[in-house]
Amino acid sequence: MPLQQQVSAGQQNRALGLSTFAFTICFAVWTIFAIIGIEIKAELGLNDTQFGLLVGTPILTGSLVRLFLGVWTDQYGGRIVFPLTMLASAASTVLLSQADSYILMLLAALGLGMAGGGFAVGVAYVSKWYPQEKQGSALGFFGMGNVGAAVTKFVAPWVMVAMGWQAVAQIWAVVLAITAVLFFLFAKDDPDLAARKISGEKPKGLKEQLEPLKNEQVWRFSLYYFFVFGAFVALALWLPKYLIGVYGVDIKVAGMLAATFSLSASVFRAYGGILSDRYGARRIMYATFGVSMLCLFMLSYPATDYVIHGIKGDITFSTSMSLVPFVITVFVLGFFMSLGKAAVYKHIPVYYPGHVGSVGGLVGLVGGLGGFVLPIVFGAVSDLTGIWTSCFMVLFALVAVALGWMHLAIRQMEQKAAGIDTRSLPQFPEMAGLHDEEVHAEHGVKAKVLTDWRPEDSAFWEETGQRIANRNLYLSIPALLLAFSVWMVWSVVVAKLPLIGFDYTTDQLFWLAALPGLSGATFRIFYSFMVPIFGGRLWTTLSTASLLIPAFGIGYAVQNPDTPYFIFLVLALLCGFGGGNFASSMSNIGFFFPKAQKGNALALNAGLGNLGVSVMQFAVPLVITAGVFGALGGTAQVAKDGSQLWLQNAGFIWVPFIIASTLLAWFGMNDIADAKASFAEQAVIFQRKHNWLMCWLYTGTFGSFIGFSAGLPLLAKSQFPDVNVLKYVFLGPLVGAISRAATGWISDRWGGARVTFWVFIGMIAGALGVIHFLEAKDFNGFLGAFIFMFFVTGVGNASTFQMIPNIMRQEVPRLMPELDAAQRTRQAEKESAAIVGFTSAIAAYGAFFIPRAFGMSISATGTPMAALYAFAIFYASCAALTWFIYTRKGGLLHDVERGRTPSAPIAQGATA
Repeated sequence: MPLQQQVSAGQQNRALGLSTFAFTICFAVWTIFAIIGIEIKAELGLNDTQFGLLVGTPILTGSLVRLFLGVWTDQYGGRIVFPLTMLASAASTVLLSQADSYILMLLAALGLGMAGGGFAVGVAYVSKWYPQEKQGSALGFFGMGNVGAAVTKFVAPWVMVAMGWQAVAQIWAVVLAITAVLFFLFAKDDPDLAARKISGEKPKGLKEQLEPLKNEQVWRFSLYYFFVFGAFVALALWLPKYLIGVYGVDIKVAGMLAATFSLSASVFRAYGGILSDRYGARRIMYATFGVSMLCLFMLSYPATDYVIHGIKGDITFSTSMSLVPFVITVFVLGFFMSLGKAAVYKHIPVYYPGHVGSVGGLVGLVGGLGGFVLPIVFGAVSDLTGIWTSCFMVLFALVAVALGWMHLAIRQMEQKAAGIDTRSLPQFPEMAGLHDEEVHAEHGVKAKVLTDWRPEDSAFWEETGQRIANRNLYLSIPALLLAFSVWMVWSVVVAKLPLIGFDYTTDQLFWLAALPGLSGATFRIFYSFMVPIFGGRLWTTLSTASLLIPAFGIGYAVQNPDTPYFIFLVLALLCGFGGGNFASSMSNIGFFFPKAQKGNALALNAGLGNLGVSVMQFAVPLVITAGVFGALGGTAQVAKDGSQLWLQNAGFIWVPFIIASTLLAWFGMNDIADAKASFAEQAVIFQRKHNWLMCWLYTGTFGSFIGFSAGLPLLAKSQFPDVNVLKYVFLGPLVGAISRAATGWISDRWGGARVTFWVFIGMIAGALGVIHFLEAKDFNGFLGAFIFMFFVTGVGNASTFQMIPNIMRQEVPRLMPELDAAQRTRQAEKESAAIVGFTSAIAAYGAFFIPRAFGMSISATGTPMAALYAFAIFYASCAALTWFIYTRKGGLLHDVERGRTPSAPIAQGATA
């Protein structure tokens, strides 16, 4: 029987209660500078950096001693170590009240910081009284001692106003000393120490205690705690000054308002322990980091005043956060940080039951260092930028790094555990996801991480797989549609900019239309490798949410004709976020479907996603004619013809849909644990000649589709100025998207290479047709020829993708003859997915080169004819390459597409 189970509940409660009370008093002393530091700053005339160093010095000491205090607690017991720690801190606090210079105060603050080390003592002491299944709740309750910071903020301002800051230090020191004596008198030796005394066993040596610290996992836990605890301490120290400086409240009000953050970040820690015991620490950490990112993003936005030059005068509005929303937001932030603090320490006694003192001490040390380093960083960044909200910007970056590292580590763990019987794995907090399927099945809940995914197994597919795969597809399509809409929105915006006072040349406008294609294609190169690394669910969520940046940016920038051209260039590049999404979206969906249904699923995802271009070109000309968002969307701009335009709606209209799609992706999509491949494994495609040949061909199909989508509105407007072209140009992308979604069967029936050859013959005819109708000044013929080219690009988009898995099924056995049949299948599948993603990235550069070709041709010759002739020559080269390499007799796919050489089946993920 474990020793913890031999102690009574009364003994456990006494140990927990005494430790929590002692830690509360320690924490009240440890954060004393949050209040008295303000008076000391004024008394000594300190700048922000000096003030940050002073309030952070006790945090430094309290952090550095945690490791050794935790080890000593394991060796000698908390009943001795805790009182000695408190007495040392109390003595230094008394000395602080006698200091009369900045240097002496720093020295006293070093000793005062010993109070912060009490946390490591308490963790090591309390954990030994409870069994593993209750340690999360017990340590969460103990961690509520953080409320000592709130005690200081509530009480210290009144004492300081009445008696001076020296009296605060003296009273706090006396209370801490009394607590030390009471703890020594009433506490008992922990069960482990008591057993060692009876047996005469010696405690573990320092080297043995520190052995686990070489594990990367311990340092990852430390980073988590650097945020959830270190940032909490830093904000607890910084908020009173922030509230006084930003909102002009006095010290008493600032202390009480800051205490709401300390309270929420402390008292709910016990609840975080309960949740970690019940649901697993991993889920709590995801919730903590996710909500914290949202809160910190809101808090980071600096107070900004906008002036819009309206018809009847200037209209001003501000984006600053008022006091009440600020207090509510930091309360929510504190609440989730308190859950995270408990979740971090739930891990330690589970993973390192024999080294709680050393591991808990190191994690506490690093976390405490956050309380020292961050106030200094806050002060330095504030001095450097002059922006009050810069402290929240720093924390936003920190939590983003922590979330990314945690998710990558968990993905690696899930991938390694794929195929293992989860019943054989320990029920550790971070392993909770591996047990989701069996645990959730009992409650009718779907697992977010699919550790058993067999789409080629017909029984599995019909019973479970098809429903899950379709749900992920249905959530992926609107996200991709929005991505294409935002990517190509400049194609319409640039056509309207001259009407509302933006004096840009035709070449400058074509640059704005082309740059999203340049950045989008570049992003695709990286996005194509992201799903196997991050997981499809997280990456879809993040990539969709990133669309909010250009959507908001466009909405604000177009409202002021004085907006610098450079800002528009940056926003055009940021729209490339939408272009990058295609590569990752197709890669993700490809893993869900069996080979027999993969083509149709990918055609739907790509085709309906491409439809976003047409949706945008149809919707934006409508929404910019009305004040859809009322006062929130700003006032109208007066066009040169006297009409009113709300061009900002071209960006704002997508915001609510992006938010909804982001939430649906996070809560509705799944990750596949064994959909894995490192960048090095995928990078083998760069050695495959067919990867580069298919890049050339797919640029001819998809590159033309996206390039014409970006350049057609402005080209049509420049060549037919008397026609309201925006009423009609959406038809081209609409036809191209529908043809891609609806004509995949043609390639399945006749073979992708044969269809691709005839697609390029059609593209040559279409380009020559456009030239003819431009010379004839016939807009209807011009539009019809472009619609025909859009149609054949849609057919070609599907046919080129159909070629890739067939090519790799033929090539992998030749290139890797040492592999057995199953290994060849997996290798061909892996390379096919990577090639599809990479070719889609290269082809997307068409969105840059085609508009630029039109712009350069018009600038050099006055007409786009030179560009169109160049396109026709390029399509001829694509047709010749397709015939010579793939479709002629003796070509790689000649026999395969005629049913003479059966192609080995691919299990999953062949296309993306």
